[in-house]
Amino acid sequence: MDLFSKVLENPKAYQFEVETLGSCLIDSPVRIQEFLTEGSRCVLTLDVDQLSQTHEKFGVMPSFEFAGPHRKIFHDPAWSRAAIVTCGGLCPGLNHVIKGVVEILTFDYGIKTIYGIRYGYRGFIPRLGQPPLLLDPEVVDTIHEKGGTILGSSRGAQDTGEIVDTLIRMNINLLFCIGGDGTLRGASEISDECRKRRLGVSVIGIPKTIDNDLNFVGRTFGFETAIAETTPVIQSAHTEAKGVSNGIGLVKLMGRDSGFIATYASLAHPVVNFCLIPELDFTLTGESGLLSALQRRFKSGKDHCVIVVAEGAGQKLIQDEPERRDASGNILKKDIGEFLRREIQTFFDGLGVETSVKYFDPSYSIRSVPARGTDAIRCYLLARHAVHAAMAGRTNCVVGSPHNNNHSYCLIPIPLATRERQKVDLRSDLWKAVVDATCQLHYFSNGAEKNRMG
Repeated sequence: MDLFSKVLENPKAYQFEVETLGSCLIDSPVRIQEFLTEGSRCVLTLDVDQLSQTHEKFGVMPSFEFAGPHRKIFHDPAWSRAAIVTCGGLCPGLNHVIKGVVEILTFDYGIKTIYGIRYGYRGFIPRLGQPPLLLDPEVVDTIHEKGGTILGSSRGAQDTGEIVDTLIRMNINLLFCIGGDGTLRGASEISDECRKRRLGVSVIGIPKTIDNDLNFVGRTFGFETAIAETTPVIQSAHTEAKGVSNGIGLVKLMGRDSGFIATYASLAHPVVNFCLIPELDFTLTGESGLLSALQRRFKSGKDHCVIVVAEGAGQKLIQDEPERRDASGNILKKDIGEFLRREIQTFFDGLGVETSVKYFDPSYSIRSVPARGTDAIRCYLLARHAVHAAMAGRTNCVVGSPHNNNHSYCLIPIPLATRERQKVDLRSDLWKAVVDATCQLHYFSNGAEKNRMG
């Protein structure tokens, strides 16, 4: 079921209104701006039929508050102090976002005190000994030229009460949390604790997930750069596969629960012959399994094969490894790439068929580069809108572009964005395009398997 259908089926479960700290009574110092029309909103879907269904059934349109500068703001810039924190794994564009937040706070609102919190939420815990970094336009001037984050990052939850104690002690009333699902859930808890204590702190999320698995926020920063970075790897895998008889190039890409990187990389590089993602329940053995499909490809006269697999794909196939978790409580995925390399090689060796499997795992090199092109632009726009939202007293929300339009950004309540992971819909045109581009169904003989994959 697509996301809009879920909303249509149970609209009360999806709350689209963003929390505010109070009335905006202060004139904005922002100059040369087209201010938002108060109350302007962006509809959830651009599909006319879906809009008609919603109006007919409920009389209202699910919609988001537009992001942008407000003529009246909640926080007084003269008394405001900000903090920026980056959490979770690295992603192209983190330094771009930090730079954007610092520059908009400084140049648009005149805020002088901006703290960079070191190593994720750990930096808020005094006993862990990570003093904050003072940020200004000079400090962040060229950080966008480098990958990673100048603030460092970490995984794992910290005590929300201690974090809020630190915000109080440092007189911080603007907090920008850059991260994915876990980071945003933490930001929501911080916002809730601030509300319980009646603190006027705006907590704004900026979505960072290279897997592109957050709902309603549209394309997240770093994703397009990650797809571009797969180019030399997949080209190398193709070259290696073509270099020997029955050669196989096997590439594992990031994607714990959602296969968007593998999906888009396969579309971007038409040399890929099989794309395997977490959403796809494929088998290894038997007539309808991957091994038989590979055998059929070689028997059909093809002399090579390129396979792209997401890290979270095929986890049920690996039975001999215990479950492990990272510091954030996420289940660590078993190495599907190494497993497939071993199983494919063993299978063809058993048949007496000469083959060579070359395995590529570029995960960390893909995520540690700086953002490029339109990705870098997205970083700045997300940062800009996050600052405007914070100054207008919005809180417990994340900035996104639901329609993947760099000219239209909205504010999404964090509980809505983190309610469930965004996944590749196997019935969507996106996945059907992958199936067409790879021609992988041609090599799977079982009809049920074909239906499941298409």
